[in-house]
Amino acid sequence: MSSKILYSTSATATGGRDGKAATTDGSFAVTLGTPKELGGNGQGNNPEQLFASGYAACFLGAMKFAASQDKDLPRVPADASVTATVGIGPRSDKGFGLDVALEISLPGVDKAAAEALVAEADTICPYSHATRGNIDVRLSVA
Repeated sequence: MSSKILYSTSATATGGRDGKAATTDGSFAVTLGTPKELGGNGQGNNPEQLFASGYAACFLGAMKFAASQDKDLPRVPADASVTATVGIGPRSDKGFGLDVALEISLPGVDKAAAEALVAEADTICPYSHATRGNIDVRLSVA
């Protein structure tokens, strides 16, 4: 856990997977909907989409931070991208679990250098810290 919180935000959800969620400052609001694969009508966004978007953005930010801190790591090109694929399904014990794959694209960066940058970013990203040991996360450099 961080010893010095630099930023904090809050969001409130109502209605569960078929409800609404919004940040308390009003800067973000979303209508939620259960995916068809989980018995819903597929209308609206779902928590897995929000998690995928957050993880992808955060991991790209972690790569930029890592590159800025270590001159031996490659710079992150402007057209870099991270695609997070988040799956959900029943666990063998009870409840549901998540599965995550991150596909990282660093055009023009040597594969070995890109993999070193991705490995360092994985040690920095707070989403990676939160999921480590809890969710299967696979990293791949395209």
